Amino acid sequence: MAKLLTGKEVSAALADDLVPRIERLAAAGMTPTLAIVRVGERPDDLSYERTARKRAEALGIAVRRFELAAEASQAELEAVIEAVNGDEAVHGCLLFRPLPPSMDERAVCDRLAPEKDIDGIGSASLAGVFADTGEGFPPATAQACLEMLDFYGIPVAGKRVVVLGRSLVIGRPVAMMLLARHATVTLAHSRTEDAAAHTREADIVVCATGRARAFGPEFFAPGQTVLDVGINFDADGNLCGDVDFDAVESVLGPEGAITPVPRGLGGVTTTVTMAHVVRAAEAACR
Repeated sequence: MAKLLTGKEVSAALADDLVPRIERLAAAGMTPTLAIVRVGERPDDLSYERTARKRAEALGIAVRRFELAAEASQAELEAVIEAVNGDEAVHGCLLFRPLPPSMDERAVCDRLAPEKDIDGIGSASLAGVFADTGEGFPPATAQACLEMLDFYGIPVAGKRVVVLGRSLVIGRPVAMMLLARHATVTLAHSRTEDAAAHTREADIVVCATGRARAFGPEFFAPGQTVLDVGINFDADGNLCGDVDFDAVESVLGPEGAITPVPRGLGGVTTTVTMAHVVRAAEAACR
């Protein structure tokens, strides 16, 4: 049986660091505040919103919700983003995506002020990740992957890493962040020939394609660390990851490790989001 890399302990460690920082902000008269902007009522958005609000409340972070109808126009959404940008009491903004097909998502994301872009969705934030300048905020899920590896003492420098998935939400950013940690990174995707041949040779595999149980035992080898970023629902409505967990865990063996879904990276991502809000508030307080 592979070692389970569960997120609860990682989130708790991150929260332990955040609490005194939030208390110092409170002493200075500032409450870290997160704006949640949502278009429509997608079930996964509503679920994550509930989780985010609960985590924020537990830490002492205020939340302001901006809800738009599914048929809202791009102009209406951009007006909300501009209001958030101009509100000094709001330190970070979480915009749920994907946006409706009628909207230009890149244009909307780039409207958000970089100093409030705590989930790394704008071009300016992504430029900081790709150029490794340390400016702005990386996508929270990509950062959560690194927090998971760090907490469990899994080395990255010099290791072979394969990232399955090339989206700007997770695949490409996490690849760049691992590269900055001196990993040797291969970015595989739907056009990659024999992706399994690449993954079997890796020390660490990050699965981030958003396809339920797409990766079975033929993609993995004993002793690997597998980070499953996928949040999917199977045909029976059960929450699952990109990895066929039951089939893969035994392949990894006792020297291997894997994040379960649920109880893996999801909770860490939420806590990282809160950490970014606190960091943004601290910057505003200086």
